[in-house]
Amino acid sequence: MAIISISRQVAALGDEVCIKVSEKMGYRFISRTYIEEKLMKMGFDERKMLKYDERKPGFFASLSKDRDEYLAHLQLALLEEAETNNVVIIGRGAFATFAGISNHLSFRVVADNKIRVDRLMAEKNWTERQARNRIDESDTNREGFHKAFYNVNVEDSTNYNMVINTGIYNEERASNIIVAAVKAAVSQEDEKNGMDQILRMKTAQSFVNKLLFEYKVKVDFLHASIDGNTMVLQGVADSVGIVEQVISIARREVKDYEIRSAISVIHDFKQF
Repeated sequence: MAIISISRQVAALGDEVCIKVSEKMGYRFISRTYIEEKLMKMGFDERKMLKYDERKPGFFASLSKDRDEYLAHLQLALLEEAETNNVVIIGRGAFATFAGISNHLSFRVVADNKIRVDRLMAEKNWTERQARNRIDESDTNREGFHKAFYNVNVEDSTNYNMVINTGIYNEERASNIIVAAVKAAVSQEDEKNGMDQILRMKTAQSFVNKLLFEYKVKVDFLHASIDGNTMVLQGVADSVGIVEQVISIARREVKDYEIRSAISVIHDFKQF
């Protein structure tokens, strides 16, 4: 029926809400651990994940090839899970990945800082200072992650269908609100159109990953989208020859679509 993404602040009961929503809807819960394991199975190095996984990347990390590799694997992993439909996905910028998908609903779970501090102090047996430091670190990392990879402000409420304060509603009531919203908002037509959109996005991302990891083309910030019967390729290359190589591969590998290149050629462009 739907793809549900839930963004959360640390100590705002995000995981608890997700689990209850998945149980009440009969949906699969796609947890942080599940996505991490999936990324490693796809070939992303566990050691590299520590630089990027819902963290604010450092300056050089934000410019490195590892950044493109992480995002390519993450996007395909999210799309593969969404293709099964009826999933609850926590974090990982899923709300940005699926923005505009007709059967996708996005929620953000927040709470007052004092409530979050009290929760961490009780859960971890921390001092107030330790709890506040953890909140500051987590909020900064998540803000930086979403800005670096999706160019969105994770705190902007307009990115979500609904923001729920778990300082007011506990996980039981919060999950009931989400379940009711999904059942009221997603029609059969929304579901059909949404799954068609997901399939096109997955086809495009699968081809991007093939270019990057099988053909090892030297195009940075590589992205593909499908509009009707046309696949549009975007990115940055340092020669016309590389662009021609990509177009040649695309016409051979993706025969169902007309190929159009919007890849920019910048001579002497180098990733760190």
